[in-house]
Amino acid sequence: MRSRRRPPVRRALCLLPLVLVGYVAARHWSVLAEGFGHLRTARWPWLLAAAGATCLTWVAAAVTRQGAVVQRLPRLRLLAAQFAAGAANHLLPTGLGASAVNLRFMAVCGVPPARSSAALALYLLAEGIARVGLLAALLLAFPGALRLGALLPEGALGPLLGVLGAAVLVAAGTLVCVRRLRSAVCGFLRTALDEARSVHTRPARALALWGGSLAFPALQAASLAAVGRALGLPVPPAHMAVAYLAATVAVALVPTPGGIGSVEAALTVALVAAGGPPAVATAVVLAYRVITVWLPLLPGALTLGTLVRLRVI
Repeated sequence: MRSRRRPPVRRALCLLPLVLVGYVAARHWSVLAEGFGHLRTARWPWLLAAAGATCLTWVAAAVTRQGAVVQRLPRLRLLAAQFAAGAANHLLPTGLGASAVNLRFMAVCGVPPARSSAALALYLLAEGIARVGLLAALLLAFPGALRLGALLPEGALGPLLGVLGAAVLVAAGTLVCVRRLRSAVCGFLRTALDEARSVHTRPARALALWGGSLAFPALQAASLAAVGRALGLPVPPAHMAVAYLAATVAVALVPTPGGIGSVEAALTVALVAAGGPPAVATAVVLAYRVITVWLPLLPGALTLGTLVRLRVI
């Protein structure tokens, strides 16, 4: 008796990114159209600089991913995976899309699951430390870059710190009370520490990890500053970089697909807090998101589908 044909799951997975792109674009069509409208009045040399910095962010991500794992990964496929991961990150809750793509990519490359998860955790830790460290350094260098009072409503800091403290206490209490979860977390931490130790015994890997982690947010901030110059935002580029880093650190706590919606709001508030007029700041943010999110989204989704079809991920 002939066996039934298996459903074309992989073919469906190849088409899924395109379907999701259409859905996300339809939901945010008005924002997308307004962003493209602002690009018509911009100075093109600065827009090209912003696009170039955006392209380099995928290179920085690939360098950081390689630095987080001891095993050598194929360079071109790694770079293509980061481009595809960027699209996946805008279609799923923040961080999940890119993490899933990179975990699958490392699995195909033969990295054991425990070590690929440890490498992912090391990447996220290094990127977070680099982003916060870069923000702290710029705030020390330019202490007047942000009017912090404009970022938080009066009296909101105390409740915010209280909520964060309560979340930490709940997480710690859960680990103490649930033995199985505690054992799993401790085992993962041991593997992660072993992987981090192995990476840092290799100078080339350590340089790639931390150099790429610093370059990634710096290039993103440079892209925003270039768009600001293109649209005539009267804020110094260094202050725009501070605004970008402050906004993205805050938005990291909001689990929306690619930060769509939350990033625009936080960036606009941060640019206004840096001294920009609200109307121009809004135009800059919308144009910036068109260059960094919407223009690469379709080719990124096509790349994602192609990599799935070729079994690279």
